[in-house]
Amino acid sequence: MKYLTSILSFSLIILLSTSVKAQEETSSNDIPKNYKKRSPIYDYSEKNLNNTDTIPDFLAQKNKLKITGTIYENDGVTPAKNILLYIEQSDEEGNFELKRHNKKRYVHHRGWVRTNNDGKYTLYTFVPGSYFYGKELKQIYPVVKEPNKPEYKIETFLFDDDPSLTGKCRTKVEETNPQRILKLDKTEGLWIATRDIILGKEIESY
Repeated sequence: MKYLTSILSFSLIILLSTSVKAQEETSSNDIPKNYKKRSPIYDYSEKNLNNTDTIPDFLAQKNKLKITGTIYENDGVTPAKNILLYIEQSDEEGNFELKRHNKKRYVHHRGWVRTNNDGKYTLYTFVPGSYFYGKELKQIYPVVKEPNKPEYKIETFLFDDDPSLTGKCRTKVEETNPQRILKLDKTEGLWIATRDIILGKEIESY
């Protein structure tokens, strides 16, 4: 059993490493005219995105996190297919590591998924630190792109055990969209959380 577990763990590491490498490769030398100003949701390098992605540096992080969920149509029941979901976040210290590609700056810790017919997605990332000297909430910042519609930001992913998520702030989130708050469970060294998304219901308003 221990041998089988080791083999499975090694296979997972190879899979995740390959995903990260694919994300960082450049797929085309053609740079759109609006490249610098457009949303980073369009800057993915894989030609064929799928519903699973891995954030850069995942394997080196202390608080590894697997987020799964389903994206639904506006009715909250029908799984939404072919939806592009982009996230970016700070590192574990709360700093946004910036890099540059084709003279455009971007957040290093980011990822993209595109839902299949079942509307499901999976992101391998890590728990971000608190920005601005621990005074801000720990957050993951998402952007959604529906077919034939402009991209838009949705409400951030928050964390149930975040000491900054208290009082009126927590109450407001729990009353308006409790799905935003990720409740973490740990399994074999990996934090697990779920966040379902309903299109058109979670557009960022602030």
